[in-house]
Amino acid sequence: MKQLKTITAFAVILFSLAACQKQTQLLPAVEKANPAALQAAKQGDEGDDFRQSNNHVYTLSNQVSGNKVMDYKRANNGTLTFSDAYATGGTGTGGGLGNQGAVILAEDDELLLAVNPGSNSISSFKVSGNGLYLKSTISSGGIKPVSITVHDEIVYVLNAGGDGNISGFKLRDEGKLTAIANSTRPLSSSASNAAEIAFVNDGSAVVVTERATNKIITYTINTSGVPGMMHSITSSTPTPFGFANGENGNIFVSEAAGGAAGASKLSSYHINYNGSISLLTGSVGANQSAACWVVITNNGKYAYTTNTNSDNLTTFGITGNGGIAVNTAIAATTGMGPIDAALSNNSKYLYILNSNSHTIGVYAVANDGGLSNVQTVTGIPTGATGLAAK
Repeated sequence: MKQLKTITAFAVILFSLAACQKQTQLLPAVEKANPAALQAAKQGDEGDDFRQSNNHVYTLSNQVSGNKVMDYKRANNGTLTFSDAYATGGTGTGGGLGNQGAVILAEDDELLLAVNPGSNSISSFKVSGNGLYLKSTISSGGIKPVSITVHDEIVYVLNAGGDGNISGFKLRDEGKLTAIANSTRPLSSSASNAAEIAFVNDGSAVVVTERATNKIITYTINTSGVPGMMHSITSSTPTPFGFANGENGNIFVSEAAGGAAGASKLSSYHINYNGSISLLTGSVGANQSAACWVVITNNGKYAYTTNTNSDNLTTFGITGNGGIAVNTAIAATTGMGPIDAALSNNSKYLYILNSNSHTIGVYAVANDGGLSNVQTVTGIPTGATGLAAK
């Protein structure tokens, strides 16, 4: 009987991991841009963001033959045009990672940081009007880095392979990475299957979601970038996955419930400056499946989850005190196994990486949080991971 329970538990873990990293070999789907959405987007071309021409969206190719940052130029109406691909100096895995935060922008979008899960390394690029310039590629301090975060000059990476750990780095000399001594720390378990790491509370702590243990953990980080005490909490619903920072030390976590049909939730937690964690609003669902990635608009009013097994997106309304309510259960239907998500730097456009069709979906964001399809970009490499937008 004990052996049967062990096998059953292991099967649940495997199912939950597969639910949030769908990868199939379907041919790319081609959609024409939505004229009405494009017109609405043009009417919204107000503000400094759209007077600048240097706006881009980035994803990682994650190829075994060599990892590259795929660079797409973003037009004023939100549409994307492929610009270039930049080698990271590392390699990928060619398949889904079950992660959030594989590529990020830092220092007012002047630096880009990326993971190389196939070669156990991370890379930094200088961002300029002429493209990306590789500044460094360095060991990640562990096995299979899947997520990276930065606050000021301190960078932390989540290594999900092997026993799993976090490891710290400093940014020097216009973006070169150097390891921080005595910064590597274990996760709560040697089989945690962690998904994301991110700084909270002005860099005073990092948060990590662990899918297999159903835990959310934190480490305090001192001014030298060295971790202190670990804190943890069991997630309100099983399989905590991606999360986004809200206001006042609050985080909003997508909880995939092991991929069970209609059981995904969004929950909010408060992170104190000492790293301790408390539940604010637990387990708000929209009857969707495998909610795995989450992003929040700049004004803090709306959160979007990508529901990988439901092939759609959900909009939640959020409040400053961490309250959550379903805004639109099915805000958009992708039909393509949506995974990573990113918002433009003024939150007017939402970008979705679709794992089944190897595409990026582009959506205009209305003032009430509503979404209108603008474009579908084809030709994304199989196994691509991460999205960053500016």
